[in-house]
Amino acid sequence: MEIGHAIRKLRVKNGLTLAELASRCELTKGFLSQLENDITSPSISTLEDILEALGSSLGEFFKEPKNSKNVFKEDDFFLDEKDDYTISWIIPNAQKREMEPLLIEFKENGKSFLMEPHEGEEFGYVLQGKIKIVYEDESEEVVHTGETFYLDGLEQHYLENISKKKSQVLWITTPPSF
Repeated sequence: MEIGHAIRKLRVKNGLTLAELASRCELTKGFLSQLENDITSPSISTLEDILEALGSSLGEFFKEPKNSKNVFKEDDFFLDEKDDYTISWIIPNAQKREMEPLLIEFKENGKSFLMEPHEGEEFGYVLQGKIKIVYEDESEEVVHTGETFYLDGLEQHYLENISKKKSQVLWITTPPSF
């Protein structure tokens, strides 16, 4: 993080000149200029004084910004190709969010990884083909194109393609677990 640039941005946002900020935090205008140009660095104590004069705090100043990107294109996706299936992580850094959507494409007779029990829930939408959900007690349910499933994450399970061609599933977990 370029501290000086962030301080300048905060100062301008607050409508203060360099001289006004210097006066408020009892520093020289020259020091603040060097700081804003990232020529020098402040001590933590001095940074606290500057931020207080700007109506902020260390916690707010260093708080990571929320992901501002809301729309993702195919170039943003990350692919993981396995023997039986391909996973497309369609939201970058989804593990930092509340849910994790995946697009899984199964080859003929392909099986997914074993989903271990976890806190949370899962939602799936079969975009193409026909899949079977196989539970730890060996019970199973079939889901066709255009149908959805909603699972409690506490039971071990996996998905299996039972179509004669590829199947595709939009699979969303909360919290992220992949």
